[in-house]
Amino acid sequence: MNEKVLLVEDEASIRRFTKIVLKKHGFNVLEADSGEAGLDIVNQESPLVVLLDVMLPGINGFEVCKKIRETNPNIGIIMLTARSQDKDKIEGLNHGADDYLVKPFNPLELSARIQSLLRRMDSKSKSNNLISGPFKIDLDAKLVSKDNLQLNLTPKEFLLLKILIENKNKVLNRSELLDLVWGYNYIGDPKIVDVNVRRLRSKLEKNPSEPDYVETIWGMGYIWKEN
Repeated sequence: MNEKVLLVEDEASIRRFTKIVLKKHGFNVLEADSGEAGLDIVNQESPLVVLLDVMLPGINGFEVCKKIRETNPNIGIIMLTARSQDKDKIEGLNHGADDYLVKPFNPLELSARIQSLLRRMDSKSKSNNLISGPFKIDLDAKLVSKDNLQLNLTPKEFLLLKILIENKNKVLNRSELLDLVWGYNYIGDPKIVDVNVRRLRSKLEKNPSEPDYVETIWGMGYIWKEN
């Protein structure tokens, strides 16, 4: 496991106990005794999860949470506090926290919540991107890159590439691609598929006339070959 978890807690006894428990469960635990110190560690170490006490010297946990979210939207945040009122839980969540645990907490529950949060984060990360060879498709931003260089695709070319990669090593005929990219009610020339495949190859392939990725299977259709 060994994922970095930052514990921002001003009470040394709670930090020591929590660190011991989390290390036993395989986490690499970083420590901070104030909000300012916690923000410095976030910037330097990029932990996957921050365990954040609300009542801190200096800036409080809600403000720390807000500042983390402004610059690190993908970090998981679990608020730890002695407060149990609903308004405090709501305030923490409104500032960007992913979860909330009230002290005193069961250390096994804390470990389970961290693991659950990491699974959700991993699932979200995987679902928002498609990776194939040198290509990365950001499904949220609708961007495609090859070897970390962004490609300029039209919306239809983007959708065509997405469908081909999602069905890699499977032959898709012209009719199937027409329905999936242009819609079942499209009444134009079906050769628009071939035109867009050629355009897509010109942007993806090193040698479009001898494609490495978007291959033609004569008499059948097109296939994405993952190299």
